[in-house]
Amino acid sequence: MSKKSMQAVLVNEYGGPDVMKIESVDRPQPQVDEILVRIVYAAVIPLDFKIRNGWLQGVFPITFPYIPGFYASGVVEEVGPSVTEFKPGDRVFGGIRGAYAEYGVAKEQDLMTMPESLTFEDAATIKAGAEAAWKSLFTEGELQSGQTLLLHAAAGGVGQFAVQLAKWKGATVIATASASNVDFVTSLGADQVIDYTKAKFEDVAKDVDLVVDTVGGEIEDRSWSVLKKGGILVSLTQDPSQANAEKHEVTAKFNTKFTTREDLHTLTKLIAEGIITAEIDSVFPFTQADQALEKSEARHGRGRILLNVSST
Repeated sequence: MSKKSMQAVLVNEYGGPDVMKIESVDRPQPQVDEILVRIVYAAVIPLDFKIRNGWLQGVFPITFPYIPGFYASGVVEEVGPSVTEFKPGDRVFGGIRGAYAEYGVAKEQDLMTMPESLTFEDAATIKAGAEAAWKSLFTEGELQSGQTLLLHAAAGGVGQFAVQLAKWKGATVIATASASNVDFVTSLGADQVIDYTKAKFEDVAKDVDLVVDTVGGEIEDRSWSVLKKGGILVSLTQDPSQANAEKHEVTAKFNTKFTTREDLHTLTKLIAEGIITAEIDSVFPFTQADQALEKSEARHGRGRILLNVSST
C-alpha cells in the first residue's frame, strides 16, 4: 500500500527563519498506542526558535530534517489498536511532536478531549501557556488564597494566564509589563501593574509569597529581595540559584513538575467557560511559519502566537 503524503514545515539545518521550508513528506503512521491527529492550530512557542537556532543542542538533540512544534489542537484521524479513550472525529488538544504539519502523532496520555464550547484556537494555547502558568503557581508555587504574587512579563503567553489563575485562586497580583501592556495586564485583573521601563519592581514590591519569573537573568537576581522569608521563587527559564535562595531563606524551583489530568481538566473547564480567557496575539497561515517564529523571537507579543494549519 502506498504511503499517504502531507505538507510539513521542515528544518534541514540550524539557522534563522530561512532554514524552514514547506515540503511534502510521508504522513506518520500511528503505532499501537498512538493517535494520528489532523492539526488545526499549532502553537508557536519560544522553544521552537531556540531549537531551530541551535541554542539547545545539549538539551534537545535532534536529527535533521525535523518538523518543529510541540502543542496543537485538531481532530483525531486514526487510532492505534490499543487506544481506548479516543476515536476518529474527536476534537482534541495536547502534546503533539512535529505539530507544524498537516498531521502529527501523539500518545494517548498526551491528549485531552475538547469540551463542546472550547474553540480550536483556545485549545491550542492550553499546553503552550496555561498549563505552565498553572504549574508555576500551584504545582510548584503552592499559591494560596490571600497570598501575594509578583509576576514578571505578565502580558506574555504564560503571564496572561498566570494573572487570571492567581486572581481566580484569591491571591493579590503584582505584575510587571512594558508601558504598552499596562492597561492590558490591568484588564486581566492584576491588582498592581509596574511599568518596568519607569520603575524598578524591587522598589515597589515587598514581602511577596511567590515570584514567578518568565524572564531570567538579572530579573531573577533582582527578585530575591522582594520575597518574604519562607517564600518561593519559580523560574520558567533556568535552574534558579540555590545559593541566593539559601541566603534569603526562601525556596527556589525550576518549573519542571507535571500537572495531573485532573488539573488539566479544571484548567480546560475554566477556559471553555470563559472564566479564564486566552489572549491570542496573532494567527499566521501555515505557509508563514518563518514569520510566526520571527514574531515570537522578537518577544514583544501579547499572548500566544498560532499557526492555522487546516480548517475545522
